[in-house]
Amino acid sequence: MELKVINASGQAAASVTASDALFGRDYNEALVHQVVTAYLANARSGNRAQKGRSDVAKSTRKPWRQKGTGRARAGMASSPLWRGGGKIFPSSPDENFTQKVNRKMYRAGLATILSQLVREERLVVVDGFTAETPKTKAFAAKLAAMGLNERTLIVTDNLDENLYLASRNLPNVLVLEPSQADPVSLVRFKKVLVTREALKQIEEILA
Repeated sequence: MELKVINASGQAAASVTASDALFGRDYNEALVHQVVTAYLANARSGNRAQKGRSDVAKSTRKPWRQKGTGRARAGMASSPLWRGGGKIFPSSPDENFTQKVNRKMYRAGLATILSQLVREERLVVVDGFTAETPKTKAFAAKLAAMGLNERTLIVTDNLDENLYLASRNLPNVLVLEPSQADPVSLVRFKKVLVTREALKQIEEILA
């Protein structure tokens, strides 16, 4: 598998050989869906809590007598039928949302996503990507010169302080190291920019 290597002007300057098993895999929508869903579910903190009828601050006194008023019978103001009453099936803060994904399946899912990015020409390789100064304006101009005006994920082997500071204030740009690349980020961004060294590290991680 040959991947396109672009220069500072965004033009194809060379090519790099990559693993067919990693970048030439057939698309499996069910696998990608399972990996992405599991990743999002495992990121949930699971700390939401709702109040049941025994938790709301309401009196337990019967609002009116059972018969003779013409109104519907009512036992207490904390009834789930009433405004301000408790939830019928309240969410508990100890709920566990984690989903288990086998390591082999997770790696296959990442390889499937990367292969699809190559097919859609959304993944490009550069020899190296650095920021000389921690200035967002200069960093944005550098991306624009390369033709990367859409949401861009940058996977670099050397995430130094300048690169981090220059990119953190751009809402449509995310800079990660190869070990931090996740399925949600790879799917979410329109363009994925990978350095040569980062490409080698990704192949080693997913081998």
